[in-house]
Amino acid sequence: MANRGLNLQVSLYFWFKDATEMKHNFFHIFLFILLYHKSDSQEPATQQKTIAIKNVNVIQMTSPNKVMYNVTVIIKGPRIVSLSGSIPNGAEIIDGKDKWLIPGLIDMHVHIPTDFSTGKKLPTQPPDIIFNTQDIMTPFIANGVTTIFNLNANVQSFSQRAEIEKGNIIGPRMALAALINGGDGSGRIANTPVEGRQAVRDAKFEGYEFIKLYSQLNKETYAEIIDEAYKHGLKTVGHIPGDFQGKLEEAFVPHFDMVAHAEEFSKHAKDFSYQEAQRFAMLAKKNGTWLSPTLIAMVWIANQAHSLDSLKTLPALQYVHPLIQSKWLTANNYNRNTTPERAAYFKKLVKFHSQIVRAFKEAEVPMVAGTDAGVSGIVGGFSLQDELGLLQEAGLTPEETLASATRLSAIWLGLDSEIGTIEAGKFADLILLNENPLDNAKNIRKISGVFINGQWLPGAKLQAMLADLSKRNNASKDKFDWKKTISK
Repeated sequence: MANRGLNLQVSLYFWFKDATEMKHNFFHIFLFILLYHKSDSQEPATQQKTIAIKNVNVIQMTSPNKVMYNVTVIIKGPRIVSLSGSIPNGAEIIDGKDKWLIPGLIDMHVHIPTDFSTGKKLPTQPPDIIFNTQDIMTPFIANGVTTIFNLNANVQSFSQRAEIEKGNIIGPRMALAALINGGDGSGRIANTPVEGRQAVRDAKFEGYEFIKLYSQLNKETYAEIIDEAYKHGLKTVGHIPGDFQGKLEEAFVPHFDMVAHAEEFSKHAKDFSYQEAQRFAMLAKKNGTWLSPTLIAMVWIANQAHSLDSLKTLPALQYVHPLIQSKWLTANNYNRNTTPERAAYFKKLVKFHSQIVRAFKEAEVPMVAGTDAGVSGIVGGFSLQDELGLLQEAGLTPEETLASATRLSAIWLGLDSEIGTIEAGKFADLILLNENPLDNAKNIRKISGVFINGQWLPGAKLQAMLADLSKRNNASKDKFDWKKTISK
């Protein structure tokens, strides 16, 4: 897979800690590479299974988009072999009659929980809170999300990805970004240009593929981080720091690749007019900066600022770990100390963000679908379905909506040679739908089954996985209380 070389780099980093030791152990490194390559290139026999999707309508999502009717798609192992071939002997046949095949969806903004402790630990002691990786990934794959972009990854994220790559977990591909912030908080903190450049170099060496910029960075450090990231081949995505208030245009330095929220623009709006949205679009257009609007994020912020009722009755809440459910319902920062004025402001932002989408479409600025999944109210997988509906309502055509979560996202991630469209040779990350999403993007919800890395998961299997997750979450609810956990 695409991340093999990256995993090798991380493995070597933890095996040999400095260049001197690596030089004296060259033979062992060489042997390690040979063994790694040999074991990684051998796919289990089960991965070489051949599947034929017969008489299916294929929406390739190429540019220009092509639709093929009543064709037979052949999949062998993890990849698509052909779109119009004959059925090989022994192939498993899936009836695609009157169904629609699209590329798997990509969520360009997620936060994946990782294990943590509430207090000091002795060496070798396990964390207090341990998350089941399959439980985290199940809601994504059940909704056809076959790739995710983790915008606040840590060392455990590499382990989660490795478990998926090994086949121990059924889950989406994961792209990982290291977050760099300023101020005096925790994590990667950089308050000078020198610290910023070093933080980028550290992230690159540790194996991260992208850099996320955060809100407390000062202007000088922000610019140096972006420049250093570009030198190391790392794209940048993130917030527009508060240091640019009143000077928004200064944030659009060369190689600032993507703004992570429409909210990053609305923070700088004076009258929330369409003219302001157009001005923001032209700033991004001129700089070659893309946008991930995350419309669903502000919808949920506004809902929770008004009341927690919509969260309490959210159908997808049952698929969220009970501890996180408890946090969302008892320590909700959006609802805490809310005022009618604050709630009204968030509602105004919801409307303005739709205008931003229309203005960016008009200016032909590329937009990709992201959700901020993991933040209060935003459930992985289900939230991307919601986001696509909101993008269509904001003015994107069904095809443009689909492109935002397939081809365009794959292009931005640098994965377009492997995923994002349905073409021979690409990974079989696919969704089989019961109705045509080009008629209405909301038909993406009508899933007959999902292929992930060539593995076929029929709708009944996906629903059974969700049902089992819900049952176990409900059974363990009484064991998790957020306020008691953090007070330990």
